[in-house]
Amino acid sequence: MKHNIYPKLTVLSLAVALTLPVSGVFAQKTRTLTLNEAIQLSLKTSGQLKIANAKVDEATAEYHEAWNNHLPDVKVTGAYMRINNPNVDLKVKLGGGSSGGSDTSHQTSTSSIKVNEAAYGLVNASLPIFSGLRIKYGVESAKYLEQAAKLDAAHNKEEIILNAISAFNNLYKAKKSVDMVKENLSREDQRVTDFTNMEKNGLMARNDLLKAQLQQSNVQLSLLDAENNLKITCINMDLMLGLSEDIDLVPDSSGLQGTADAGSVLQWEQTALQNRKDVAALSFREKAATSSIKSIKGEYYPGLALTAGYIAADIPNLLTITNALNAGIGLQYNFGALWKTEAKIHEANAKLHQIQANEGIISDEIRLEINQAYQNYLLSTRKIDVYYKAVEQANENYRITKNKFDNNLVTTTDLLEADVAQLQAQLNYEFSKSDALVAYKKLQQTAGVLSN
Repeated sequence: MKHNIYPKLTVLSLAVALTLPVSGVFAQKTRTLTLNEAIQLSLKTSGQLKIANAKVDEATAEYHEAWNNHLPDVKVTGAYMRINNPNVDLKVKLGGGSSGGSDTSHQTSTSSIKVNEAAYGLVNASLPIFSGLRIKYGVESAKYLEQAAKLDAAHNKEEIILNAISAFNNLYKAKKSVDMVKENLSREDQRVTDFTNMEKNGLMARNDLLKAQLQQSNVQLSLLDAENNLKITCINMDLMLGLSEDIDLVPDSSGLQGTADAGSVLQWEQTALQNRKDVAALSFREKAATSSIKSIKGEYYPGLALTAGYIAADIPNLLTITNALNAGIGLQYNFGALWKTEAKIHEANAKLHQIQANEGIISDEIRLEINQAYQNYLLSTRKIDVYYKAVEQANENYRITKNKFDNNLVTTTDLLEADVAQLQAQLNYEFSKSDALVAYKKLQQTAGVLSN
């Protein structure tokens, strides 16, 4: 007969928790937490989502920057200068007079000019009319990249939601472990009381009482482990949700109840290919790369723009210019583009080919992920049925063993083994139901429809 039952008690501490340092003693507060609240708080405080949203803002700003290339450029230049006494030699006559005296008059006038300061101002405006379609396709590429950034943020959002659901499930399992071990400990306490009375009355051997007391101690240790795991899980959840770490969270298990029809794996694959945000983001990046190539090819063409300007200048004792307006059409062409642009096009084409190759890779990865998540969900739903039968079997086994023990047909060891098996079966059944829901949420996340 097997007597080594005590190591089995370690399965009572099944709560999953991250190892975090805990120090100090806090005044505890209690808060009931629903699954929806956990999801909303995690989305609000997620640093990963904040980074993704910042990237969206960056892409939006780049789109507006590209679109602003349609607007005119206006430049204003002005200067004031102090200068020395320059030698001024005007090539035009300053005044009338006889032809014979013109040279003498010119020389005398220019030599008397004293210039020691100058000021001028320029205003130039240019409005692009045609830029080889570089502006048009540059704006188009920036717009596609903005859409891709938004889809990346949506994809990150689904990952955060799934992480919140998994963390909430861990909290629920930790709390359930404590509750069920406490319930089991109450039964152990009662058993020790009964066995103590029987031992005092000579109806039970001292060794059997010691076995019951030892199991009672092991259950107490298991309860300490379960409570410690619950505390660590609460702290982890508090930090993840941006709450004070001295809050004891009580999970509302109603959000973890129920299962859904699995459907077919082919349906899930089609749903994923249609709804996965990372697939759609990659498609937009392909469009952006295509537009970028067209924009680069625009360098082969000249640029045409409307131009206008205003000039004002004042050089005391010499020159004053006002109302010097100009307007016209400017044409610009960079002949260096004839031999420089080709390399840029090759580089852009290489990036496009990388994106197209990634599309094929991610398609295969999605199919594999869907199949894994689908099979895991099917397995989790089957486990519910198996564990339900195991609970019935464990309960019946304990009932029969208890009756036999009361009639001295089995040993105390057999009774204690049946007790441990019953508690283990109950824990497995409770956890399997919440794990099945998490597995279904994982399937939804893999298909890109969790946030829906």
